Amino acid sequence: MTTDKDGAAPPAASPPTFGSFFLPGPTAVRHEVLAAMTRPMIAHRGRDFERMFARIQTGLGAVFKTTRPVFVSSSSATGLMEAAIRCAPEGPVLALVNGAFSERFAHISRACGRDTTVIDIPVGHVPSPDDLAAPMRARRYAVVTVVHSETSTGALADVRAISDAAHAHGALCLVDSVTGLGGAPLHTDDGGFDFVLTGSQKALAMPPGLAFAVASAEYMRTAAGAPNRGLYFDLVEFEEYARKNQTPNTPALSLLYALDEQLQWIVRETMEARWTRHAAMAEATHAWVDACAERIGVPVGVLARAGARSPTVTAVTLPAGITGARVQQAVAERGMTVGGGYGAAKEYTFRIGHMGDHTLDELEVCLATCEDALAGLR
Repeated sequence: MTTDKDGAAPPAASPPTFGSFFLPGPTAVRHEVLAAMTRPMIAHRGRDFERMFARIQTGLGAVFKTTRPVFVSSSSATGLMEAAIRCAPEGPVLALVNGAFSERFAHISRACGRDTTVIDIPVGHVPSPDDLAAPMRARRYAVVTVVHSETSTGALADVRAISDAAHAHGALCLVDSVTGLGGAPLHTDDGGFDFVLTGSQKALAMPPGLAFAVASAEYMRTAAGAPNRGLYFDLVEFEEYARKNQTPNTPALSLLYALDEQLQWIVRETMEARWTRHAAMAEATHAWVDACAERIGVPVGVLARAGARSPTVTAVTLPAGITGARVQQAVAERGMTVGGGYGAAKEYTFRIGHMGDHTLDELEVCLATCEDALAGLR
């Protein structure tokens, strides 16, 4: 967002025209944000870059609700998942797995040579502090991994409760909030979180290719002694450079231009309004599922249990004989894009990504299209 020569804000932009794209990531991106990527290059060690990075830090601080430095990585969120493991304190890792992306966190831990124990949670459910109790009484774990919003199932975990339980047993807690942050309430500092990460292409409504994270002072104290934290994802170096409004390595400059632009839109809306909008879209989707089943006689449902549903993505269950791929194709034939099923629920679900800069009015069109597609598959 720019200002005119008198410093006044420009007129409000027209509503986004991406109302046909409801993939659960990457999500639709404002034209103004895409256009920002065409700006000329600047020196990434120069003053102009440092001024932009300072604005980015301020904006991301508002998103994460933190006063800590926010790490900006030119990678997917998977990169910062690996960084979180590599820079975590030595010792066994307890991975809470309730879907495909929490399993990815566990896989990364194992791939980094960490002694990893997996606690399997049924698909569509979320972990609770009780899931940690027995294993953590039996053994000392250094780290717990958990996913906030499980993109494959649309389940939303109470990561504050999980983090508190991990701390009670002397472990740090690493939180993947890739489809949570920006759409679901999360207060990094007030929640006492050790490490929270996200990606650019989900609820922040950015192009893919950037990842962001905040680490607590305690996490960074232990990271300084981590023996195998590597080079590219050395979070100690990330923090050192972030405090100078720089990045350790050459950044994806065009994506940072887009980030600078989008953060100003987000801050202008406010995080509280953004959370409210996402909650309203989720509620509308859940209500539609119930009503749709009655109207067209197709027994669809919401995979995630009530009380633990993500405000950014809904996995819709399907009856025998209708696959997620068939629904996705039928919706595409009607000019709309939704996601197919993923992971263990791939065959019997499809997913609607109601996140980013979408509105209720746009979502209603998507839901009507999905209903028409389902009616045609009876």
